[in-house]
Amino acid sequence: MKKLEGKVAVITGGNSGIGLATAKRFVEEGAYVFITGRRQQELDAAVQQIGRNVTGVQGDVANLADLDRLFATVQAEKGTLDIVFANAGGGEFVPLGAITEEHYDRTFNSNVKGLVFTVQKALPLLKDGSSIILNASITSIKGSEAFSVYSATKAAVRSFARTWTSDLKQRKIRVNALSPGPIATPALDGLVSTPEETEQLKAHLVSTIPLGRLGDPDEIAKVASFLASDDSSFVTGVELFVDGGSAQI
Repeated sequence: MKKLEGKVAVITGGNSGIGLATAKRFVEEGAYVFITGRRQQELDAAVQQIGRNVTGVQGDVANLADLDRLFATVQAEKGTLDIVFANAGGGEFVPLGAITEEHYDRTFNSNVKGLVFTVQKALPLLKDGSSIILNASITSIKGSEAFSVYSATKAAVRSFARTWTSDLKQRKIRVNALSPGPIATPALDGLVSTPEETEQLKAHLVSTIPLGRLGDPDEIAKVASFLASDDSSFVTGVELFVDGGSAQI
C-alpha cells in the first residue's frame, strides 16, 4: 500500500518548483491533490504534467476570496482533507535602505497572511490526526544579506509550527515546518536579473553547501511526503531542514 493511499491534499503554489514536485510525489504515493497557482496557464500546464488525481484551482493565497473558492472546491469534490502543504510564497533581494512599503506588504501578504488563512480556512475540512506542513526556509535562522523581509516572514512561519501544534493538539493534528536550503527552482532563477547574475548566485550558494550542490525540488517533495504520512506520526512542532547542511555548520 502506498504511504498516502486514499489521502486528500491541498498544495498551494503547486504550479511550479517545490509545490509541483510535491504534487507529483503525493499523487505517486496515492493521494488526490488540489493545487493552486496565480497564473492559469502555468496551473493548467502543471495539471497536465501531474496527469491524474489532481484538480487545479486558480487563485492568490493573499486573496481570502480565492482561498474560500479553493476550499469550497475541495468540499464539493472530496468533502474532507488529510494534508495541507502551505507552500505558496516568494521573495526578492532588497537591502534595508531600499525596502518599500509595497515590497513589505507583498512579501508578508503572500508568505504570512496567505499561509495563516490557508491553514485557518482548511481547518473545518481537516480530519482529526491530519498533517499540516508549512514551507519555511533556512533564512528563518540565517542572516542573509538584502533578504531581511523574506527572512522575517519565514521566521514567522517557523513560529506558527510551534504555536499551532499547541492550538491543534486536542485534534491530534500535526504541524511541522519544512525548511529548504537553496533549491534549483524557477523562483531561485527569478531572484536576479541576468543569466550571468544567476550563475554567480548559484556558484555562491553552492560554495555554502557542504554537499556541494543545489537541492532538487523532488528532494524537498520526499521530505514533505514523509511529514504528510504516518511515517512521521510522532513528529510535530519541528523545523526540518532539507538544506545539504548549509544551515547546520
